[in-house]
Amino acid sequence: MKIKISSILILAILSFSVKAQSGKEHIQSAKKAFTIYKIDNSNAAKFVEATDNIDAAINDSETTNEAAVWLLRGDIYNEIANQKVIIRQLGFGDASKLPKRQYPALTALEAYVKAKKLAQKKYETKEAVNGIRTVQNNISTTGVMAFEDGDYQGAYLLLSSVLEAHTLLKNAGADSALDTEDEYNNQVFISGLAALNARMNSEAKMHLEELYRKKYEKPSIYEALYSIASADQNTDINDAYKYIEEGRKLFPDDVSLLFAEINHFLKTNQLDELVAKLKSAIEKEPENVSLYVTLGNVYDGLYQQEAQGGDPDMQNLYFSNALDYYKQGIAKDPENAMATYSIGALYFNKAAMESKVLMVLADDFSSEGVKKYEKKEAEIMALFDKAMPYFQRAEHLNPNDISTLMALKEIYARKEDFAKMKIFNDRLQVVQQGGTNSTPYFSN
Repeated sequence: MKIKISSILILAILSFSVKAQSGKEHIQSAKKAFTIYKIDNSNAAKFVEATDNIDAAINDSETTNEAAVWLLRGDIYNEIANQKVIIRQLGFGDASKLPKRQYPALTALEAYVKAKKLAQKKYETKEAVNGIRTVQNNISTTGVMAFEDGDYQGAYLLLSSVLEAHTLLKNAGADSALDTEDEYNNQVFISGLAALNARMNSEAKMHLEELYRKKYEKPSIYEALYSIASADQNTDINDAYKYIEEGRKLFPDDVSLLFAEINHFLKTNQLDELVAKLKSAIEKEPENVSLYVTLGNVYDGLYQQEAQGGDPDMQNLYFSNALDYYKQGIAKDPENAMATYSIGALYFNKAAMESKVLMVLADDFSSEGVKKYEKKEAEIMALFDKAMPYFQRAEHLNPNDISTLMALKEIYARKEDFAKMKIFNDRLQVVQQGGTNSTPYFSN
C-alpha cells in the first residue's frame, strides 16, 4: 500500500553531544601540528593549526599555568618571527601563508618570560632562558624591519624589548647578544631613534639621555635631545641649546649639528651669531644654494635693524652683503626662485623704509622742501624699478608664490599701471582661494 505525503514532512532529528577539546588536547594538537610543520615547512596549514591550538591552550584554565605550555608557545611564535625574517632577507617562502600574528617575536619573549616564572623544574627554567636568548635576535631583526616599514611605534616596542631581554639574561647569568658595550649602546641608540620617530618623546629622552651621560659618539644624539627639549613647553629654548653646544664641541665637523645650530639661532633671532655659522656651513657645502639665501636673509635682517636709526655705514655694508650672497646663490642656481625673489624683496623693503622719510618731507611745502620730496620720490621709484625684474623673474619661476604676486601688484599700483595691477590682483586671488595659475605671466 502506497502512502502519499503532500503537506506533512516527517523529520528525524538526531542529537549529538560534541565535546570541546580540553587544554591538554589543544597542547597535543599544537605539538603534533608544529612537529609536522618543522619536518615540512611547506605545510603552512599545520603551522596555522599549531598556532591556533597553542593560543587556545594558554587560555584554558586547565593548562594556562603550566610552564610547558608557555615554552611551546614561545617556540611556535619565535618560528613565526624567524620565518618572517627569512622571507624578508632571503626571499624564500610566502609571508601571506604564515599565521597572522603581529610582532610574533615579542609574543615569544613574553611566553618565555611567563614560562620562567611558572617553571617548577630546572630544565624548564633552562629552556625558558635559552628561549629568551634565541628570540633576542629575532626581536631585534623584526624591530629593524618595522622601522624600515615606517612602523616606528612597533619598532620601538620591539627594539626596546631587546634591552629587556638582555636584562633578563644577565639576571639569569646567561649570555646576551648585547654583552659588549658597543652592542648595548647601539641598541639603546636605535631604541631611542625609533621612539623619536614615533613621537614618543619621553621614551626617546630616557634612552638618549643614557647615551648623553656616557658621551656616546653619535652626533645625532645631541640634535635629537635638543629637538625634544625645544619642543617641551616647560623648557626654555635657550636651555635646550646646551645639547647643540656640547655636541658642536665634541663633533665640530658634523654638518647636521651645524645646521641644527643655525636653525636655533634663526628661531631665536640671534643674527650676529648666525653669520659665522653660515659661512662655516658654506665652506662645508659650497653648492648648497639655501645657505647663500639664508646668509643673505641674515644680512638683510641686520640691515633692517640698523635702518631703525643705526649707523648708515653699517646699513650700507649689510645691504651690500645681503645682495652679494643672494647673487652668489643665483650664480650657483639661476633657476632658484627664492634667491631671485630675495633680491627683489631687498630693494622693495629698502624702498618701503625710504617711504617713511618721504612722508616726513611731504609736510614741507617750501621750494626746497618740494625739491627734497621729488628727489626722494625718484630714489624710491628707482629702488622699485630695481626690484621689478627680480620679481618678474621670480614669478616666471614660481607663478603661484603669494609674496611675489603681492609685490608685483604693489609696484604696479605705485607706478599707476592699474591694468597690470588688476592682472596680478586677479592672479593673487586665484592662489589665495586655493587655486593655481597654470602658467606664469612673464616668459622669462
